[in-house]
This record gives sequence, C-alpha cells and structure tokens, in this order.
Amino acid sequence: MEIDPRRLLVLHEVAVRGGVMRAAEALHLTASAVSQQLAQLEREVGLALIDRSQRRVALTPAGRVLAGYAGRIEEELSEARRELTRFTELLAGPVSIAAFPTVIRHLVLPALVTLAERHPQVAPRVHELYGAPALRELRLGGIDLAITEQDADEPVPTHSALVSHPLYVDEYRIVAPPGWAEIPRTVTDLGGMPWIAGPADQACGQALERLAALHGFTPRRAHVIEEFPPTLSMVAAGHGVAIVPSLALLEVPAGEVVVTGIPNVGARSLSVVTRISRARSGEPGPVQAVVIAALREAAQALGTRVGKRYGTPRRRRFTWGTDGGQGRPTGGAVSRRGPGGR
Repeated sequence: MEIDPRRLLVLHEVAVRGGVMRAAEALHLTASAVSQQLAQLEREVGLALIDRSQRRVALTPAGRVLAGYAGRIEEELSEARRELTRFTELLAGPVSIAAFPTVIRHLVLPALVTLAERHPQVAPRVHELYGAPALRELRLGGIDLAITEQDADEPVPTHSALVSHPLYVDEYRIVAPPGWAEIPRTVTDLGGMPWIAGPADQACGQALERLAALHGFTPRRAHVIEEFPPTLSMVAAGHGVAIVPSLALLEVPAGEVVVTGIPNVGARSLSVVTRISRARSGEPGPVQAVVIAALREAAQALGTRVGKRYGTPRRRRFTWGTDGGQGRPTGGAVSRRGPGGR
C-alpha cells in the first residue's frame, strides 16, 4: 500500500478544521482540489475515509485513525524543518505572525525592517487576526506566532500546548474631550461622567471595572465601543471619557483629545505566543526566535518613544513570573479574552 504523505496532510486539515471548505482555505486550495486529494487517498488505502451520507463532511472510523497518524507526521516534519536550521549559518524560511492593528503599526512593522536587514531570507507574513481565532490557528499550525493582549492585573491563564513570551506593557491613559470646561484631574472627578467604554470581556473594559471597584463609583457607560479609533472620535466629539492604551494615542493629532494625568489606571500586557515544541521544551525555533527578538527590540524603542511623549504614569511596576529565572512567564500563558486586541 503506497500512501502519498501530501494527501495525508490534506486529510489532517479536514479533520482538525471540520470540513472541506475550511481545509481548502487553510491549504490555499479550492474545495474541489481538496475533494480530489481525498478521493485519491481513499483509492490508495482501499477504504472509505469520508462519510458522505451526511450533509456535513465527517470522517469514518478509518479516516479518524489515519488522520491521527497524519497529524503526528505533520508535527514531525515541522520539527525536522526547525531542527535543520541549526545546520545552516543563514536563517531562512517563512514565518506567519498574527497581530492586531495597533501592534501591527507600532511593533510588527519596525520588526519587519529589522528582519529584512539582518535576516533577509526570513519571509514574514502578517495576518490581522487576534483573540481566540488567532490562538486556534496557532494550535492548528496555521500561523507560527500570535501577539496577544491581556489586562495586566488579570490572572494569567495557561494552555498546555502554548507558551507566552513577554513583549511590552502598554500603559492605560484616561482621555477626555478638549472642549469640556472641567477636565477630570483625579479619580474622584470621574464618578458622574459619561464613559465611552470598552466591552466587558476586553482588556480596557476590565480596566474600567477594576478602577471603578477600587474607588467606589459606578461608571455610567454612555456608549460601548470595541475599536480604538471610533472610541477616540467619540471622546473628541465630547460624548464622554475613555480608557485607552498608549499605543492607540500615538497617531492622534495633538489637541484632539486631552490625555489626563490620572495615575494608577493599569496596563495591558502584550505577549508573543508560540506552540510548545517537544524537542525544545517550549523554546521557540530559530526563525521564531529572531522574530521575537526583533519584536522586543521594536518594543524597547517604542517604550522610549511613549515615555518621551506621555511620561510614565505613577503606578505600581508590573512583574512577570519566571521559569527558572530565564525571563519567561511560568507555564504557557495565553490570552483568553476575545477578540483580544485592536
């Protein structure tokens, strides 16, 4: 029995993604091409692998067994590719990065410049994808790195298949409309004001809830907005105050909103998440490592830029739990919040 391993990988994608259409998207093939590969694989093994009696594509018992082997083959091939880079002086190959808009603009783009200068054979591919969908693609192997956000005062969640590498602590700022006669200067000024609030399951929404609980006021959520540009536009138009991270303010024209000096608002922590490799005990592969290094270099420069523009809020210093003093968070920390970043 001769089995083409390339067709096994097609079967694996159908199994993990739950259908031909999704597998086709992940493999950059047409649905017809995927169906043809599956049919050819069935002829090679002499067994039905797809149950076509149902409206939704499902694997037969034989298909599930073979898909399990296909998954292990894909994992071994990926590990082999990563290990072979140790024998070359020049790092090369594709690497896919999932991120959200503010991070793409202020961290990923500078990192791409660094990579192009130092490792021209590394070929980054950026996906605007974040939160649960990004982590799912990471676990399935559709992307190599995911940049996530999490409110820095929230407990760090874990996942057995993923590990998180600290990248940047993005301080929150409270912004107010420039046209207001009374600009809030302390937390006690915020109690009766209307808020342009983030959703409750996102980092900025959690920051507002924590701030209100800490200081004993109930925020009046006049509007709930997910994205930062419309939030800032609403603030500029006089509809309320808002909590936003510093990165969201870097492209806002001077005077469009008032950045208050209210301290102890909190921060969101940005991390780079990778899959755990059995051979590397959670350490990223060589290509991933140079991408993370470039992102951290961009983050350091960004911190200097933000500090010069806004100063450093008077707040407690965040600390990261480490694994054996190696500077990594304990366990495989990942963001569980959705959509998880903007």
